[in-house]
Amino acid sequence: MSDSTAGAVLVCDRLTKRYGDRLAVDGLSFAIRPGERYGLLGPNGAGKTTTISMVCGVLRPDDGTVLVDGQPAAEARGTIGYVPQDVAVFPDLTARENLAFFGRLLGLRGTALRRRTDEVLETVELADRATDFVVKFSGGLQRRLNIAIGLLAQPRLLVLDEPTVGLDPQARNGILEAIERLAAEGVATLYTTHHIDEAARLCTRLGIVDHGRLIAEGSPAELVAGGGSGQRLRVAVGHHSDALVDGCRALPAVVDVVAVDGHLDLTVDEAPAATAGVLALAERLGVPVTDLELRRPDLETVFLGLTGRALRD
Repeated sequence: MSDSTAGAVLVCDRLTKRYGDRLAVDGLSFAIRPGERYGLLGPNGAGKTTTISMVCGVLRPDDGTVLVDGQPAAEARGTIGYVPQDVAVFPDLTARENLAFFGRLLGLRGTALRRRTDEVLETVELADRATDFVVKFSGGLQRRLNIAIGLLAQPRLLVLDEPTVGLDPQARNGILEAIERLAAEGVATLYTTHHIDEAARLCTRLGIVDHGRLIAEGSPAELVAGGGSGQRLRVAVGHHSDALVDGCRALPAVVDVVAVDGHLDLTVDEAPAATAGVLALAERLGVPVTDLELRRPDLETVFLGLTGRALRD
């Protein structure tokens, strides 16, 4: 990679990983600087989890390098905090007892462990629940404790794998605010999510990954601005029709079609031509159109245009 990676906490250079004949990660390169919140966005199977595993030193790349704070990933685990998608805490212990257990695994003892426990509880706003048993915690509070465990070693890089899965909007907001506070303290963050709105709010820079390759990179605003003329056309229909979905995909002005809950979401290049084509097709097939809405380009539109797939696929 170029000299532009100077000072970066994480540098991934041409990462490659194969599973038999399948190329899971294909020459992936990106870097993250102190305080930066970098999001990996991609459909299921895009290579995100494999990439995270190589970053954390769990998997060895077949080719390419990972440097964390200038060291190979396998030698830099003490500078990486990992927060898995599945909550990894002991429900029959208190929050403080959980942190003491994991802190001792990291080599912390005595005053240093107590001080660091107090600090991370404050960071994730759990100081007032320190002596409560985790079994009484909501899902959001358990995920905050999960983040606190990942912070015990004062990592330079925090890796979060979909930390808000299954949470209600209020709990999700609390997690995002905690991550924003960490970035303000200079912690570099590598973040994966299935929520495009989350990525747009939280991440200062995004890498869109598909089939193991980095196909676009930039801030959310840069990606939307560079996404071409793609627009979103939402078509509400009286009933589902596979023929309508297939016919819409064949229209020249349509980039992609996703059928969801009584409507079609179309990514289009030319809104007037696409609208006329969809209406004519629906009339010919006898599918009633009950509403049409043209939406401005957004991050989801860009994602669909680049990958041709919904994030949940």
